[in-house]
Amino acid sequence: MKLYDAASVCRSKNAGPFQVTVDLMFPDKESYQRVLSSPAFCVEKIGELYHTSSEKIQIKPFERILTIKVVLPRSASSGSRLDSDVYGSQQHFPLGALEI
Repeated sequence: MKLYDAASVCRSKNAGPFQVTVDLMFPDKESYQRVLSSPAFCVEKIGELYHTSSEKIQIKPFERILTIKVVLPRSASSGSRLDSDVYGSQQHFPLGALEI
């Protein structure tokens, strides 16, 4: 199962000039727990997907609202000439395709 299949919402957004967040919202506690307990859903694997150091990634679970926020470093400062996604709205695709 891909993460896209477990989450009812999978979106990314700009979180300032140096970070992007991916919001994962789940329809039920079982789906939420399944993702959190998956060995594939870890900072090391996410670092591989985004070609960045796992030390720079944060996974923030919010059980009360069945949401997980993943904080990633941007590869280039938002708005710089090297930035390919100023709003960060297309950065969820690698994580959404993760097999859990």
